[in-house]
Amino acid sequence: MPLAIGDHELGPQRAWVIAEAGINHHGSIDAALRMVGVAHEAGADAIKFQVFSAERLVSPGAPTADYQRQARAGADQRELLRRVELSHDEYGRIAQHCHQVGIEFLATPFDALDLQFLLTLRVPAIKIASTDLTNRPLLEAAFASGLPVLLSTGAALGQEIDQAVAWYRRVRESGGLVLLHCVSSYPTPPEAANLRAIGTLYRRYGLPVGYSDHTTSRLSGALALAAGAGLIEKHFSLDSHLPGPDQAMSLEPAALAEYIARIRQSETLMGTGRLGCAEVEKDVRRVARRSIVAQRDIAAGQTVTREMLTAKRPAGGIDPARFQEILGWRAARDIPRNSALSWQMLQPQHPDENQPAPARPAEQDSLPELETVRSGATARP
Repeated sequence: MPLAIGDHELGPQRAWVIAEAGINHHGSIDAALRMVGVAHEAGADAIKFQVFSAERLVSPGAPTADYQRQARAGADQRELLRRVELSHDEYGRIAQHCHQVGIEFLATPFDALDLQFLLTLRVPAIKIASTDLTNRPLLEAAFASGLPVLLSTGAALGQEIDQAVAWYRRVRESGGLVLLHCVSSYPTPPEAANLRAIGTLYRRYGLPVGYSDHTTSRLSGALALAAGAGLIEKHFSLDSHLPGPDQAMSLEPAALAEYIARIRQSETLMGTGRLGCAEVEKDVRRVARRSIVAQRDIAAGQTVTREMLTAKRPAGGIDPARFQEILGWRAARDIPRNSALSWQMLQPQHPDENQPAPARPAEQDSLPELETVRSGATARP
């Protein structure tokens, strides 16, 4: 069953791109509002923030990760997050601004209170961070919301993803979960990106799949689309030289626009996956395919043999695929050398048997669409 986020149905034609603001607003509502405009100008479908209370989320004295310390964020995780908090009222202003600008507002909640708040803002989906993949109360509340849930899988063991999917299926039958391939390394080195995991997730769970990108590459989103991701999330910043732990993996405005443009180009190049003669190929097909041609003069009444025939360009006569069918027939009239044969030039060896000429197959613009190897949100279980 296709999964829709707002008015957008995840599918093979167009990925849903989320510009991840995260905490790159540094606790400034003005910066957050500017980021909304940047994301919209870059061509993103949505912008995502993180709604949390440092006091409810982190125990006092909890250490920061290596990448946070390297960014001089300090040694206390709770204090780091407290400095970049925005209030519910401020997020209400941001959501309203998104509506005015014409971009979807999303946010990651980190507890049930923030989840309920987001529901009052009528968000089109709920994003759950990799860190909460095993947080059963929060996951089940998100599943029960009735909204699509975008669940990142960074640093997860296979059995942990199995468990989260099992919880989802106890709450809802289908149509509500997108698994995001994610590598929890900030930034992710190219050799660790493992984009083939996008296909692995789809084959294992039969659910739509996306990609939460923590690399610094401007090409990785396009490659993820080609690997099967129907939803792509990428961090960005107003200025990557600003302090903060997420800056090292974030693209500046021009780079974000380029990143999204490459995704759109990848969509164009990937096409529909249908087999068959495309409209743009028909002219070449007409002049470059061959017809069965008389290799020498064939007199009326002569039996047609293989030695009398060859195949030459252009198409339009009897297709060379039907060589064997016309052998043993007779020429209904003189056929000059180099003439392309047609069924009207031939007749059965024994006309009294009233044997009809084989029907010429109808041209077929395309074959029925086959199951493709693309996976994730672009594939159908």
